[in-house]
Parts: sequence; C-alpha cells; structure tokens
Amino acid sequence: MPDRQPLDEHAAASARAYAADQRARVDVPASVLEDIAAHGYPSPQTGALWEEARSAHLDRLAGEQPRVA
Repeated sequence: MPDRQPLDEHAAASARAYAADQRARVDVPASVLEDIAAHGYPSPQTGALWEEARSAHLDRLAGEQPRVA
C-alpha cells in the first residue's frame, strides 16, 4: 500500500465538513427505515401527501448554498 499524503489543514477541515453533511443527510432516511423495520409501515392517515413533501424538499434545496463537488 502506498504511503498516504497528508492534507493541508483547510482541505482536511473541508473533507470532515463534507463527511458530516453526508452523514446527516443519510441519518434521517436510515432512521425511517429502522422505524419501519421495528414497527411496520405507518398508516396512510398519519402520513404527508407526496406533493407536500416534494414542495417542502424543493423549498429546502432552494435555500441551500451552491456547492462544488
């Protein structure tokens, strides 16, 4: 295995921030799946309409800062 080259302080902080952001994004759907596995599907009466969920998600995306991969 080749030796690793260390990142400078700014690059390391950016990589950690990106990792934390990605982990946070996955945490919500993972917890939903764990809840479904433990308790079954929620009843349709307690859910949100997909149109409302989509609109809320698009509103959140519109409020985010642009990113470069």
